[in-house]
Amino acid sequence: MSETTDRTNANAPTRSRNQKGTTLQGRRGPDVPPGMRGDVTVADRVVAKIAGMAAREIPEIHKLGGGMARAFGAVRERVPGGGSDITQGVSVEVGERQAAVDLDLVVEYGASIADTARDVRANVINAVERMTGLEVVEVNIAVNDVHLPDEGEESEQGGGRRVA
Repeated sequence: MSETTDRTNANAPTRSRNQKGTTLQGRRGPDVPPGMRGDVTVADRVVAKIAGMAAREIPEIHKLGGGMARAFGAVRERVPGGGSDITQGVSVEVGERQAAVDLDLVVEYGASIADTARDVRANVINAVERMTGLEVVEVNIAVNDVHLPDEGEESEQGGGRRVA
């Protein structure tokens, strides 16, 4: 009797029903190395945090978030215990094996927006794919504002980076 095994189904990532995120199923059996056995679940919020941190690593990025998100973020930072939200300005859609990222950015004045967007996109894709194993199919970037050097301290709160 011939035995057939559908290895694509055993190795394919699947989405968990009760939890937002992605469950990457490992292979099973004694012939599989220990590091490959079991499941890994990556929540949407994890992908959003990784993307937010990766975008902020680019020096020309002042802040993330659109006008209203930044306004709410400023209020949240002033409330004791409110802290800052690293996912502000980041939206993700995570599927079984792929992720899509949308970013709202504020760029420093004088920076090339096209070059900055390219750098952000590359950094986000590399970080998310390296850390999660998901394929990033797209990173959509919306530049909502330009930070001017003479804008006061009030608009600089929130840990934005400055170009030297």
